[in-house]
Amino acid sequence: MKSILFVCLGNICRSPIAEGYARQVLKEKGFIDIVIDSAGTSAHHIGEHPCKDSIKVAKAHGVDISHQHSRQVKQSDFTKFDLIVALDESNYQDLKYIGATHIVKLGSYGYEGADVPDPYYFHDFEGFEKVYEMISHCVTKLLDEEIEAWTC
Repeated sequence: MKSILFVCLGNICRSPIAEGYARQVLKEKGFIDIVIDSAGTSAHHIGEHPCKDSIKVAKAHGVDISHQHSRQVKQSDFTKFDLIVALDESNYQDLKYIGATHIVKLGSYGYEGADVPDPYYFHDFEGFEKVYEMISHCVTKLLDEEIEAWTC
């Protein structure tokens, strides 16, 4: 069984959107045997639901992330998941520092390696919409490439 872990800082904005969107796409394509999860490098929000604006933007696009709960990335994730996807350079470096391998940046799938900005610090909902668009574009491309590689 193949698996992907999306990682951002607090696991309340970006990575829950990526997880929810990836699950939705895989379900629509009939790939129910791929494990998708998300986590944060920080312990600040453990157990919390995604932030209200992440839930709202995902719901506006037909994706329900309201049931998710934040968790911190664990050492066991590094062997459990085939691919670990960092949402920005800072989290990429943190993951490398704590021993993760098989790491990529989500922005490498359509945004020339750009960081997915953290909408937690935005002051309006429009920022969440832009982040959702970036995540959905990159996750779609990532899944297309990984599924093709896994099924060959």
